[in-house]
This record gives sequence, C-alpha cells and structure tokens, in this order.
Amino acid sequence: MSRRPGWVFYLSLLLLLAFVALGVVAPSALAMRAQQALQMTTEHFGWLYLFATTGFLVFCLAVALSDYGRIRLGADGEVPEFPYPTWLGMIFSAGMGVGLVFWGVAEPMTHYNAPPLGLAPGGTPEAASLGMRYSLFHWGFHQWANFAVVGLAIAYVRFRQQRPGLISEAFRASLGDRVDGGWGHAINVLAVVSTVFGVATTLGLGVIQINSGLMSVAGVDFSTSSQLAILAGIAAIFLLCSLTPLESGVRYISDANMLLAVGLLLFVFFAGPTDFITAALTNAIGDYFENVIGMSLLMTPYTGEDWVERWTIFYWAWGLSWAPFVGSFIARISRGRTIREFVLGVIGMPVMLSAVWFATFGGTALYQELFGVPGIAAAVSEEISSGLFLMLQLLPGADALALLVLVLIVLFVITSANSATFVLGMFTGNGVLTPSRWLRLTWGVVQTLVAGVLLLSGGLAALQTMSIVAAFPFMVLMIFLAVSLLKSLRNEHRQAELHEALLRERIQRMLEQHEAERAEAAAPELASTGMPGAPPAE
Repeated sequence: MSRRPGWVFYLSLLLLLAFVALGVVAPSALAMRAQQALQMTTEHFGWLYLFATTGFLVFCLAVALSDYGRIRLGADGEVPEFPYPTWLGMIFSAGMGVGLVFWGVAEPMTHYNAPPLGLAPGGTPEAASLGMRYSLFHWGFHQWANFAVVGLAIAYVRFRQQRPGLISEAFRASLGDRVDGGWGHAINVLAVVSTVFGVATTLGLGVIQINSGLMSVAGVDFSTSSQLAILAGIAAIFLLCSLTPLESGVRYISDANMLLAVGLLLFVFFAGPTDFITAALTNAIGDYFENVIGMSLLMTPYTGEDWVERWTIFYWAWGLSWAPFVGSFIARISRGRTIREFVLGVIGMPVMLSAVWFATFGGTALYQELFGVPGIAAAVSEEISSGLFLMLQLLPGADALALLVLVLIVLFVITSANSATFVLGMFTGNGVLTPSRWLRLTWGVVQTLVAGVLLLSGGLAALQTMSIVAAFPFMVLMIFLAVSLLKSLRNEHRQAELHEALLRERIQRMLEQHEAERAEAAAPELASTGMPGAPPAE
C-alpha cells in the first residue's frame, strides 16, 4: 500500500481551496449561493433526509440483532484494542462533545421560547416539555445511526477483510474493481469534502461558544473578529497535537474530556434542582419513545412552515456530513469488537449520556425560567450561545464553573479537529492507519480555513446552511453504502454456512468410514464363531 497521496488528495484540496478563495474574495456572494442551494435542497429533498436517517437506524438495529451481529470486526477471537470505558470516551468526545455543550441549554430554551410547529404557547410548561422532547430526539438514536453505518462499513472492510480503510472499499461488493479507478476516487473525494464541512461546522460552533464564554467571564467582545482570533489559537493547539500518535494524543485528551465532562455534569446535577432534573429526564424519555415515529417522519406540507428544515433536517444533515469523519474514527478504534457490540455501543451509550446531559443542563435552565430567576430564555433569544454561561451564574462557584466549561469546550474542539486530521489523512493517504505528519497538518490547516470562511460568511446561519447542502450527496452515497455492506455480510454468512455444511459432511463421511472399517475388521471374527453377530470365542 502506497503512503503517497494520489488523485483523491489533490482533487479534494483543489475543491476546498477554491471554496476558501471564494469565501475570502466574495463572502456575501458565497452566502447567497449557499442559501439558494439550501432552499432547493430542502424544498425538493427534505423528505429524503428524514427517510434516509430513519432507515439507517432501522438498518443498524436489524444487523446488530441478526446473526450478522456475531461477526467480529477483526480475526475471530481477537481482543479489542481499547478498553471499553476509553472506547466510549473517544466515541463520545469525537462525535458529540462540542455540539452538546453548545446546544445543551440553547436548544431547550429556544424551543421554550418558540415551541416546535406551534404545538404550545411559548413560555409555558408545555413548551418546556416539548423543548426537552425534541432535544432528546435531535441528539438521540437517529443521529448516532448515521455514524454507525459508516463506522461499521469501514471497520468491517479494514479489520475483517484486511483492505484499506477507505469509504470506496466498502463498495467493492457492489462495484467490484471499479472502486480502484474513477468511481472509487469520486467516492473518496466526496467523503473528504463532506468531512471537512462537517468538522468545520463543529469548529465554528465551538468557537462561537468559547467567544460567548469569554464575553461572560472576561468581557471579550462577541464578534467575528474575536471568533477568528479564537479559531487561530485553537488551530495552533490542535495542529501541534496532530503531530502526536493517536494512542498518546487523542486518547488521553478524550480521557480528560470525559473526566471533566462527568465532573461538571455531576456538579450541576447535585448543585441544581436535582428532583426537577430527574423528573424532567423521565418525562422526556417517555415523550421521546411515545412520539419517536411521528417526529421521525414529520413534514409541514399543509402550513408551509420551515421549522423542520431549520431544526430536524439541519441536525440530520450535520450528522450526515459529520458521518465520514466520526464513522471512520470510530472504526479506527473499534478493532476486535463484534458487530452487535459495535452497534449497541455506538448507538446506545452515547444516547444515554446525551439524555442525561440535556436533562441536567437544559433542565436546570428551564427550572430557573419556570420557578427561579428568569432571564435565560430572553438572553438566548438575543444570542443563542449565551444561555449556558447565564445558567452557570445561578449556581455556586459560578466563576470557576465558567472557566472549567471553557476548558471543556476547548478540549472537545481539539479532540474533534485532531481526530479529523487522522481520518482525512487516512482518506487521502490510501487508507493507511498512521498518516504522515505533513498530511495531517495540511488537513488541519484546510479545516481551519473553511471554518474561518463560514464564520466570515454569516456565522451560525452559514454553518447550518453548508452542513445541509454538503451532506446531501453523501447521504445518497450512504444509502448505497448500507446496501453494499449488507451484501458483504450476506456473502460472508453464506460462505460460513457453506463451510459449516462441508465440515459436517466431512465429519459424517469420516464417521461412516470409521464404522465401515470397524465392521470390516469384525467380520472374520464373527464368521469364525459360525453365528452371525455372535461375540468371538475366548
């Protein structure tokens, strides 16, 4: 396997640098074109985002619970590379860390102000309940199913079939040797571009949240110039971290992330309205499971509202554009686990943590609005990222908490960006598990430039718009990816059944031959007694 980058690297780099150049020269024109593309995508294909994401969840659960679930992502009997707690921590940090911190208070409070689809009056207990329900829905099983499909396909190809860890290799069962040519290059370029936009969106959200925190703690201006300066500082840190091996870089930062996140979660849980949090969590879980099917396939053709496009489709698109990176990173760290363990670990545990996170942080903010000191909802309506730090100010040790949250956000951003440099290096380095340092540095710089351009072109709105637009072609590709993976699993299952049948037949023949030899050996002795079947005379 060649370690030198080929066409995928140069084509992806050319496309992304052209986007950066357009954003620097004409940011307003870029924002206008992106908005036009967004309108066309959501008007004509919004339904496909909902069906595809729901289908991926059904696919993952069906594969995990079937006989395919016993297949190991590696050699039979191979031991997992990372301990289970470390594995979950790396998945959670790379997949949802920055997003949960950003939206943990912001989303429930936004829905509290303006409930989804006008299902309740704003600022009421019913609006608070709806806010928690939709927050769990948007960060629940559907989102993680996107990551699981890509991660499972790549892990199966890389560790079970011992082929390069490229998205295109997962299509070999369907396309054959064509994945080695133009078709394969196109698939991998699409994966690289989608990954860069997904990571850039997360970088942008993290930078906006850090800027909001610095404004609350140190009075730093909340502006695009401040956000670009923060982005530059974050980039310098994660580019240095990207030069370290995965095991000593991302792993230990992920462990630190999880310890700090769990510590903050427990503190807010016990220092905040604990009884309200547990009741809100229980109620939200019940609402989620009661309404999950209806929420999964909800459109608004009779009213013309754009709420689904602004929220649910944005989240699904963000997850889809994020899926090549998170899926590939999860695959990279999941060697030795069974398919059932992989799916249940990737879809199950992070969703439980997300539910507790929203109930704790979002629930505390809602409690203050309903029964305590109001003001968070009004602040969120003015600046969506301000809710978290306003909520922390109402708890003991507010200043220390704000600093710890800032550290947590920075660590989450570093983990996500650092992990992405490895994955992009794999995609553009012919699937090698340890991409060269210069390749990782290159993609780290490109990620930073794309995030900067999106911040210049409209901030949060631009981040959301590009996520939806960039995710569409990869979503279509993922549908065929799932089909190809299923075909590969069926082929292996049939080969295993054939091997088992041949083994049984061979054993049966050996037994029959052994019985025949025994009977042949016993025949002269029986004949000497003159009595058929009589035992030989002593």
